[in-house]
Amino acid sequence: MSLVLDPAAQDLLFREARTANAFTDEPVTDEQVQAIYDLVKYGPTAFNQTPLRVVLVRSAEARERLVAHMAEGNQAKTAAAPLVAILAADNEFHEELPSLLPHFPQAKDLFFSERPVRESAAGLNAALQAAYFIVGVRAAGLAAGPMTGYDAAGIQKEFLDDDHTPLMVVNIGKPGEDAWFPRSPRLAYDDVVTTV
Repeated sequence: MSLVLDPAAQDLLFREARTANAFTDEPVTDEQVQAIYDLVKYGPTAFNQTPLRVVLVRSAEARERLVAHMAEGNQAKTAAAPLVAILAADNEFHEELPSLLPHFPQAKDLFFSERPVRESAAGLNAALQAAYFIVGVRAAGLAAGPMTGYDAAGIQKEFLDDDHTPLMVVNIGKPGEDAWFPRSPRLAYDDVVTTV
């Protein structure tokens, strides 16, 4: 095999990891979430953008408000997960570019002065960061249950503002009993990769 990552780590991050649908009641600590973020913040993005915003839904009152916006099939598992995170894109990310891209501070105005351009860039790069976040959750020995089955406008109004677009809701915790659906198929290399 031509990968340098240890096979056990490959299994933990990819081959054995799946979307969790049930969790134990073991809490997920702020320290764990900070360790996850401090690892995955180094994932590459265009112009070193950092548009991902994470809202940790911890209180019972906030959880109840969130569950009301989830699709019916996602409500029970969201209500029961030890921690739920709303991952969103900050459409005003460009304000941070002068400090995040000190060798090219003019990128803020040169490329991102128009809102539609920022929304497109924020959506793409926050989605990249969300994927890194999910892999980081796995690296912490936890399971992630990312979901897009929800009322986006309701979540935006309830937890965010007009400058933040929800991308997904992620249930996080130690996998519980019967946490996994059977592994679904994946496309083969030859179905995906072409050489020109």
